[in-house]
Formats: sequence, C-alpha cells, structure tokens
Amino acid sequence: MKLPRRNFLDLAAGAAALPAVSRIAWAQAYPTRPVRLIAPFPAGGVVDLFSRLIGQPLSERLGQPVIIENRAGAGGNVGTEAVVRASPDGYTLLLITSTNAINQTLYDKLNFDFVRDIAPVASIVRGIGVLEVHPSFPAKTVPEFIAYVKANPGRVNMASGGIGSSQHIYGELFKMMAGVDIVHVPYRGGGPALTDLLAGQVPVMFDTIATSMEQIKAGKLRALAVTSATRSEVLPDIPTIREFVPGYEATGWQGIGAPRNTPPEIIDRLHREINACLDDPRVKARIVELGYLVFKTSQTEFTRFVGESIEKWAKVIRAANMRAE
Repeated sequence: MKLPRRNFLDLAAGAAALPAVSRIAWAQAYPTRPVRLIAPFPAGGVVDLFSRLIGQPLSERLGQPVIIENRAGAGGNVGTEAVVRASPDGYTLLLITSTNAINQTLYDKLNFDFVRDIAPVASIVRGIGVLEVHPSFPAKTVPEFIAYVKANPGRVNMASGGIGSSQHIYGELFKMMAGVDIVHVPYRGGGPALTDLLAGQVPVMFDTIATSMEQIKAGKLRALAVTSATRSEVLPDIPTIREFVPGYEATGWQGIGAPRNTPPEIIDRLHREINACLDDPRVKARIVELGYLVFKTSQTEFTRFVGESIEKWAKVIRAANMRAE
C-alpha cells in the first residue's frame, strides 16, 4: 500500500525523533547504579581529598553512591587513560586537574589526547601557591628576593615535588617573568621537598598554601607572596606576586571530566549537580579552610579555561625545556 506523502513524512519524522527521545529519557533516568569517580593520584593527597569532598554531596544529589577509586601512576596519566577507555555513559568520571594540562606538553608520548578524549564537565576549586623561604633566608619581601637572586645568579636553590610539578612550573614562570636565575632541585614528591625546606637544606619553594599554611603560621617558614591574582582569605596579610611582577598568576585547579562522547544531557545533569554542591555553605567553608578558592563556572567557560591552561603551561614548559622523568 502506498502511503500518502503527508503520512509518510509524519512517520519519518517520528522515526527520526525516536533515538533523541529515548536518549533524553535515558539521560533523565541517569544514574541507575553507582558512579565511579577516578582520582588519578594516591589516597591522602589533595586530589583524593577533593574527590571525596565533592563525591559525598554529589552522591546525595544523584541518589546513587559516588565511589572514589584511586588510580595513581605516571603523574596522573594512568587514571586519566582508564577514564579515556571507559564507556561514555556517565558512570566513569575523572577528577581532572591542572596536572592534566601540564602533562599534555610535558610528556612526549601519551596514549591519549586530553583535549580530544576528555570532556570537561564542571570546575570545582582553584589552588593558591605561595612563594616561601626558610626563616634564615635574608629576603623578607619579593623585591628583596629578586634583588638577592640577581646578585647571586645560579646560587639560590628552589625545591619542588619533581619535574613538571606545580611547584616547579610556578617557579619557572616566576623565573621567566622576573628575569632571575634560580636552580631547580627536584624531589620525589612535595613532602620530601617541604621537609628539606623546613630543615634549611634548601632555601626556597613555591608550595601550595594548603600544604604549608600551618608551618607559615607557626613561623617555621616565611611567606613572601601568594601566586594568585588576588590575596588569599587564609593569609590576607601576604601580598600577591603580581603586585611586584605585573601579570604573574599561577594557580592549580580541579574539576570533573568525562569520556568524550558522553551524552550532553548527562554532562548537563552532572554540571548542574556539581555546581549545586559548590553552593552548599559547608562545602564552601571547607574549601576556603583548606586554602583553596571555590571555582564555579559554566561548562563552556570551564572548557575554554582548560584549553587556555594547556596553552599557558605549554609555553613555560617549552621555554624551560622540561621533559617528564
């Protein structure tokens, strides 16, 4: 039987709409089982900490457990690749960080392309660094620090948690912008680097406020300036580096990512729920208490921010000729 043209078009339109309708219905039912959030660093660190800080309220909002799974290795690349290879169905997520942006250039060969393979879902926090010195170091301000280093080129050592770590890259940016010659001393992790700084074995470090705050307040370290564009709420009397080095800004960040091709309806749902978690006064207070800033953006803004972060650190990495160990 030959269908009238109008009936045929109506049926064709209805058939074409079925996949979209079923996809939306499926997304609306999401999630129907536990969601894995992969933290690509060991338990006990800040990545693990913020995974759990956002995971608990997110599980309440989704109505399903958010299970934190630590997949450490290769500077976060092992956990990232696990998510890249996961089904793009919203049930495997990644705690993405500024390390992912750094690794894109730091590593010559990766089994994935972070920009191509991971979709940024929602931002969570930005971490502030601090230029700090051992109390025995003669400089008490950033101008004094710059003057001292320029008078002693190649004789001041700077500790870091390793090549390509945030401590390293913040210091390299400072060296470029302030025009100073500081010797980088990489350690196997931020903990050992901080231990030697406290012992006076190395005089300078660009650390995170969260890690060094108690030592600064106790007078065991001297904070010269913070690395953010504005002063920190937990160290309000400490100036920013950019007050002396115009344009300087170096902050870490964390957010949630998903495998590319995750349905946009699911990404939208996750984005809304994560932003709602960040509006919780208890979550906000804990973030600030840890020396971080609440980082809440639109999904489009976060995607653009990640791209800009990759470009920014790529320039520093190339200029400093950094390569992953």
